[in-house]
Amino acid sequence: MKILLEAVTKKFGEVTALNRVSIEIANGEMFFLLGPSGCGKTTLLRLIAGFYQPDAGVIYFDGANVNDLPPHRRQAAMVFQNYALWPHMTVAENIAFGLTVPGRKTPRAERDRRVQAMMEAMQLGALAARRPAQLSGGQQQRAALARALVVQPACLLLDEPLSNLDAKLRQEMRVEIRRLIKQSGITAVYVTHDQQEALSMADRCAILQEGQIAQIGRPADLYEHPRSRFVADFIGGANLIPGRIAGVPGAGRLRVTASGPDPAAAWTGRPAGADLSFQPGQAATICVRPERIRLLPTPPPDAGSRGNIFRAAVRETLYYGHVIEYWLALDGGLTLRAAAPADAPPLPAGAAVYIQAEPADVMVLPGTAGSPM
Repeated sequence: MKILLEAVTKKFGEVTALNRVSIEIANGEMFFLLGPSGCGKTTLLRLIAGFYQPDAGVIYFDGANVNDLPPHRRQAAMVFQNYALWPHMTVAENIAFGLTVPGRKTPRAERDRRVQAMMEAMQLGALAARRPAQLSGGQQQRAALARALVVQPACLLLDEPLSNLDAKLRQEMRVEIRRLIKQSGITAVYVTHDQQEALSMADRCAILQEGQIAQIGRPADLYEHPRSRFVADFIGGANLIPGRIAGVPGAGRLRVTASGPDPAAAWTGRPAGADLSFQPGQAATICVRPERIRLLPTPPPDAGSRGNIFRAAVRETLYYGHVIEYWLALDGGLTLRAAAPADAPPLPAGAAVYIQAEPADVMVLPGTAGSPM
């Protein structure tokens, strides 16, 4: 199913939850709606499902206007955040429920066949007679997903389906959900505020900010080419340094002088997007990911020609198992974060180091980033 939203607006009283949102979702695509709490992503999902109607704009399914079509006639199924399993029904009865309602009622033999096949696919066969209260969180999640898929929808809508699971099970279910959706060939629209979930599962993402689209793109494009400070900071986290364009030497390079505590600190970087243009004197934001910063005991011999090399001292050390994150105070007072492999020799608080970032790893965004950390 191809889904098209044209200038969709939704208000709740005086509050505008969505403001002229336009999105095109391809048939078979796994499309994520990503953003902080209150940005409008769940409202948008419920509009697609038919639980809300837009105040303005049009929603199309395969070219047909579905604004006034009720949920049960939209060929869409939804997996809710709390799973919404019927507590008095068994697993098998919960999965079969969608095949018993008007508009989707299926003959008993066909219903039993589809339920059995879905339970096997979800590894729930041995749990068919149990009730939801007797299931683990992961088993409940698989039962809710099976109930949605058994009706063979053209579109699957998922509202933060993994938020109630522990970290290890979330990682396992990310792989399983993507495999099942891609295997079925249906279109999926998935709401989450978890950036790792989106980066690892999505074909494309829409980043929402205060009811509007901040950026749409493939996960790698959003990470490598954010179009705003908001997107850069929300996807993956970043060091954001306010400054001004000092020069445009060409070859895709920019010279940016940092403002704030160390105005002499000049960085060399690249425009975050190929279509972004900059002029000398223009306000800009220097953006560099923590994992793109190298830590050096001494400046390299060619430091003068490399650029983006500064002296710093270790302020804080945070151990995450696979990486160590260092909070580094530059000589001018600016604090940056750098991520190093956990198997590298640890640096104690107060240790003097040099940081270095390749110009290709330093993105320049328009506008200012506000106060430094």
